[in-house]
Amino acid sequence: MKSMIKTAQGQIEVNTLGHAGILLTVDGKNIYFDPYSEAAQYKGMPIADVVLITHDHYDHYDIEALRHILNPNTIIIANADVARLTDVAHVMSYGDKIEVLGIEIEAVPAYNIEHRNDEGNHFHPRGVGNGYLLTVDGCTLYIAGDTENIPEMAALKGKVDVAFLPKNLPYTMSDEMWVDAVRMIEPRVVYPIHYFELDMESLKEALKDMSNIEIRK
Repeated sequence: MKSMIKTAQGQIEVNTLGHAGILLTVDGKNIYFDPYSEAAQYKGMPIADVVLITHDHYDHYDIEALRHILNPNTIIIANADVARLTDVAHVMSYGDKIEVLGIEIEAVPAYNIEHRNDEGNHFHPRGVGNGYLLTVDGCTLYIAGDTENIPEMAALKGKVDVAFLPKNLPYTMSDEMWVDAVRMIEPRVVYPIHYFELDMESLKEALKDMSNIEIRK
């Protein structure tokens, strides 16, 4: 689904592509996040200038989706686990910062604090997967990755214009966790992503006292 975000110097076109897949188009440059072929048809989509991958789970690092949007000039940014599987231009971990094509990128934590698999391990342990902060023409976007409402989100309050937050159980956040994350961050615009089911009216009702926040999908 397509929408636009205004920046100090222009606009960012946002396409949510299903699951955790996102395409941002900025000044003619195409920036993808976690393309996943079971959620969208990537054949025929614009070639990627940059691809950011949060972690190596099959629904985030998907070779079938990538083969349609990569060319030899595409810059791939990912965590260390993905870098072991493919050529990555920039390997990032928490706190790392780089600038690519005039866009400032920072890797931030993404992990579970509550939900665990049958073996008792967190689905997404701390220190493995990334979230990303991008600053484009003075606008800061937060792509959270697979995470719950972690304490580090509180440090983002007032700093994020647009947030993309996952909402699915048991792997990321419940509705209540998602609403808490929005309250911690207070973005201008927020998109639920990575969901199995979505009750937009319920989320809006839970945040009705925060009229300065727009919820989109």
